[in-house]
Amino acid sequence: MACIRRRRNRLVIDFYDPQGKRRWKTLPEGTTKKQAKENLRAIEDQVAKGNFLPAKKTPLFSHVAKDWLEFKRSNLRETTWETIESHRRNHFDELDGLKINRISTATIEKFITTRQTKGMNINTLRKILVTLNQIFTYSVRHKYIDHNPLHDAERPRDRGNAKESKTSILHPSQIKNFLENAIEPKYKILFMLAIFTGARQGELLGLKWSDVDWQNKQINIQRTYTKGRFFSPKTKTSNRKIDIGPAVTTELKKWKLACPKNEIDLIFPNEAGQPINYSNMVRRYFKPTLTAANVPRIRFHDLRHTYASLLIEQGENIKYIQNQLGHSSPTVTLNVYAHLMDKSNQESAHKLENTIFEKNGSKMVAETKRATDLNP
Repeated sequence: MACIRRRRNRLVIDFYDPQGKRRWKTLPEGTTKKQAKENLRAIEDQVAKGNFLPAKKTPLFSHVAKDWLEFKRSNLRETTWETIESHRRNHFDELDGLKINRISTATIEKFITTRQTKGMNINTLRKILVTLNQIFTYSVRHKYIDHNPLHDAERPRDRGNAKESKTSILHPSQIKNFLENAIEPKYKILFMLAIFTGARQGELLGLKWSDVDWQNKQINIQRTYTKGRFFSPKTKTSNRKIDIGPAVTTELKKWKLACPKNEIDLIFPNEAGQPINYSNMVRRYFKPTLTAANVPRIRFHDLRHTYASLLIEQGENIKYIQNQLGHSSPTVTLNVYAHLMDKSNQESAHKLENTIFEKNGSKMVAETKRATDLNP
């Protein structure tokens, strides 16, 4: 049974830890009986929850963060792990020297405010907080702390200063002009596949001839090539089959005949038979082709946005678009491309009225149309 005793003019909390070991906590000189009782209640709560740790055994934030990183290493793509490791290395200096159980919600809010005051990009800050949140969740799971202090912290706001990201796309006439100015066959078919499949840059560079289903006119996305390495698709939905039309299929067959043989069967090999360098491709071929075609200077990734916008414009089902793009859900597709959809649709409004009123034998639709014709 935990109790408060007095020893050498100082109050001492006498209790048993979750393992049944008897412990004492000597409180600072001058601690009042009321403060001692509050301290005792906090210790009893920790013991009841099984997360009591003696002060000397409570780890620093930096140690917990390193343990969490090692735990995550085998479950994450290497590039993703490198990103969160850079968060730990570059952004948690003021937390590293603190005991994990001494970090409060107020500490986290100060952490957030300091970075916003210094002008850190809000999206960068939000990504850092995702990493921080996972470290605290790991700490709760391992009973270093009894709650996650980030949960109650006020999250960063853009304060109305964040600029809305603008998606750049090419229109059909610009696409035609762009492809006509792509002189090198390898890069012409690469650009064509980017526009007509919406595949990501890494997915295109990792394509092999075995990924082409000639009979069903599809390409199978089974890997990606990023930062000099091959990876499996990041999610199940990224591993997908994308439809290609007859014109693209024909151009792909022509390139197969001309494509240099390579040991790993790549569709777009460099001179050494390895995947082409993305930066070199953009600098030496993509940007010069944009200039020669006299079309806007867009990013290579904007070819993916162009593909999505064209599907939306021709009225394709949002579920189909999601599957082709490899998004995790239609909601993601809508969040990214909702601004490309028509804000008004009078034809739909007319159809709705016709469905309701005509089935009920009403002449309202005809009368409304007559009134509109008389009063244009």
